[in-house]
Formats: sequence, C-alpha cells, structure tokens
Amino acid sequence: MKDKCVFCKIANGETLAAVVFEDDGSLAFLDHRPLFPGHCLLMPKKHFETLGDLPKELIAPFFSATQLLARAVELALDAEGTFVAMNNRVSQSVPHLHVHIVPRRRKDGLKGFFWPRKKYQSTDEIENIRGKIVRAIQRLNSPLGT
Repeated sequence: MKDKCVFCKIANGETLAAVVFEDDGSLAFLDHRPLFPGHCLLMPKKHFETLGDLPKELIAPFFSATQLLARAVELALDAEGTFVAMNNRVSQSVPHLHVHIVPRRRKDGLKGFFWPRKKYQSTDEIENIRGKIVRAIQRLNSPLGT
C-alpha cells in the first residue's frame, strides 16, 4: 500500500504539493480542493493508516504540529478560528493518517458536514496562501512568538 499511497509519494518528494510545514516526523500541505483557501492537511511522513496505528511516541509531536498549524492558519489568514478534523477509515479519501486544518469565520456558510469543496483558481493563489502560512509558522516559532 505504501508504494501506491499518494501521501507517501508527497512525503518522499515523488509528488509535488504546496508544502507549508515540515519537521522530522510530519509534513503539511495545502489541500488541492480546499473548503476555504488555507485548508491544510498535516500527515506523518511515515505511513500509518489511522490514528490507532500511530505509535504512542509520535502522538505528542504530531499533535504539537497540529496545534502550531492551527494557530498559523488563523494568524496567516485572519481567521476567527479553525476546524480541525480527522477521519479514520470512514470518509478517509486517502488511507494515510492526516488531519484537516480549515480556517473558519462566523457565517462562512459551512453547516454540518456537507461542505462544497473547490480547487484553487491559480498557482499564484496557491503560492500566496502557502506563503502566508509559512510566514505565520516562522513568526510563531520565533523566540518572541510574534
């Protein structure tokens, strides 16, 4: 399965993605069909299908990265909050553990779980959003956190 997994190919550099974050164990990139611009997917670099498969020693660093990315998406996009979610098998379009971090605003139109997804309009839009999130991560990781 790992040989055919699109997320493993992204982690190995075989498939391009708009990467916004990378550390020793995880990688985050912009979803190619976001709910809203800035919708990111964070995944472990190693192949684990579900949260239950993630070794205990990787849980804390993975969710620290999740927290950082949620804060960065809010900061970068002036969002009022984020929606952070994970599917395990059911509705998991790629069988590689990943967390969705979606910027949210009050009255943004999302209700329940029937959400329209759209592709980015251009590579320039992708790069603009990616750059904002990367800069926000750098700010949040700076010694002063600002």
